[in-house]
Amino acid sequence: MSDSSATTILRNAHILTFDPARPRATHLAWHKGRITAVGGEEVLDLAGARTRVLDLGGATVIPGINDTHAHMEREGLKHQRPSLAGARTVAEILDRVREAAKTTPQGEWIVTMPVGTPPFFFDGPDTLAEKRLPDRYELDAAAPSHPVYIQGVFGNWGKPPGHSALNSRGLALNGITRDTAPRIAGVEILKDATGEPTGIIIERNNRPTVEFDILPAVPRFGFQNRLDGVRLSQRLYNAKGTTSIYEGHGSAAETISVYRKLWELGELTVRVGLVVSPSWSDLAEAKKIMRDWLATARGSGLGDAWLRVSGVHIAYGGDAATACCARAHLPDTGWSGFVEQAVTPEDYREACFLAAEHDLRLHTIVSDQLHEVVPVLEAVNEKHPLSGRRWVIEHIGRARAQDIAALARLGIFVTTIPTYFLWKGGWKYLDEPDNGNWMVPHRHLLDAGIPLSLATDNIPYDPFFSLWVATTRQERQSGRVIGPDQRLDAETALELFTVSGAQLTFDEHWKGPLKPGYAADLAVLSDDPTTAPPAALRDITCNLTVVDGRVVYGAD
Repeated sequence: MSDSSATTILRNAHILTFDPARPRATHLAWHKGRITAVGGEEVLDLAGARTRVLDLGGATVIPGINDTHAHMEREGLKHQRPSLAGARTVAEILDRVREAAKTTPQGEWIVTMPVGTPPFFFDGPDTLAEKRLPDRYELDAAAPSHPVYIQGVFGNWGKPPGHSALNSRGLALNGITRDTAPRIAGVEILKDATGEPTGIIIERNNRPTVEFDILPAVPRFGFQNRLDGVRLSQRLYNAKGTTSIYEGHGSAAETISVYRKLWELGELTVRVGLVVSPSWSDLAEAKKIMRDWLATARGSGLGDAWLRVSGVHIAYGGDAATACCARAHLPDTGWSGFVEQAVTPEDYREACFLAAEHDLRLHTIVSDQLHEVVPVLEAVNEKHPLSGRRWVIEHIGRARAQDIAALARLGIFVTTIPTYFLWKGGWKYLDEPDNGNWMVPHRHLLDAGIPLSLATDNIPYDPFFSLWVATTRQERQSGRVIGPDQRLDAETALELFTVSGAQLTFDEHWKGPLKPGYAADLAVLSDDPTTAPPAALRDITCNLTVVDGRVVYGAD
């Protein structure tokens, strides 16, 4: 094939390019992973003897989804443990434990996924007729030769409380007795009338701490587990049209190592941008690590078109006991994939100055504390101008006009998780002033000219669910709309979910819109999001996903 020919041509398509010079097209060609032409039937002139021409029958084509707060490392792990989905009684739970015992060598752990309906597990034990988990003695009878652990829900998927259960072997291996007292608030060991543990533990923290605190013997995800998990995660994310991710919440050293290994093996099918999740315990250690060990993450970082590491995530707030317990279990990070932090306002301010001094891009989740973080950014800016550094504020909940104006002046980038605050956690914000128009204020952010991108947070990882939330802003239980003036039209939301995120990895000059010279990263959809009714957006599926000109999901 000559260099002037196209490897592949899509014809008879409805192409949303997000290229202002040509927003719509019907034909698209690529060669060696880059788009060579976008337009009408004249694109067919690039066809050579070996060009593959795909007639899409009018199907919609969009740039690949760029999930800018993806937590992709989690999804594949969920498939490594037996599922309890669909169980409606304690007896059915016990039957599944018995089945697992048949294939698990004697003495080895049986660890299951939570009780409830995935992916959120909102219903938990309420999905069972008995409204409770099996106790230690029932689990003993089901698996007398194995320690058993039914894990509680990871709060980021659903909402606390989480309910865990262990049998007697499991309790003994973890040293849990009638005298065991959790170090972390929010963890409760249930006991019977005699004061003995029943085997059931209730966790009221959003991110479970029970394993870090009182269950050291429960098996952790090892490096190979995480490697295999990301391998599966990539396939699952590709199947939703996702071609790039960005992990602004930060990745622990072990997580970065997993992605590095897949990059080394040439197995990445999702372009990956990572941010360092540090494990320092105080400012003195932070200063030394920033100075001596994070040079590769400075500025735009190091990497290529498939894997790039840049910047650092520094938390604002957090529980000190949780962070201490979590660091003690490194390299294991549980389901998080990042290192738990607890940073006081005073230490946060100093850490921001250190990050600026060492040219490390800051990433911080602010939730409802944007008004507390903005003054710190303004103070840093006076000594180290932030314009052009592409610092990132994430997970904005409540905001104020003056804070948004400040972000715009400072040149701060923003990523939001509409599903987290509006749909899943929206019950807390149903009675906000101004009809909730300052909650996750997408329109206000865009009107201020702030670079903005949307993300899934893996709750769920389907971008079209988050697209639906961004356009409807409905709270999940009441259906009430939070911030009606902040609703996005589908085309704007789709742009924020595709091309906008390229700026976070300094890739906007070659990745994002479907235009000549840019990466052939795209998805073919079941429906056109820009014409579908808002209620139908979450039902859109992906039929074909292409990354770097290669089909990574779907049939020819």
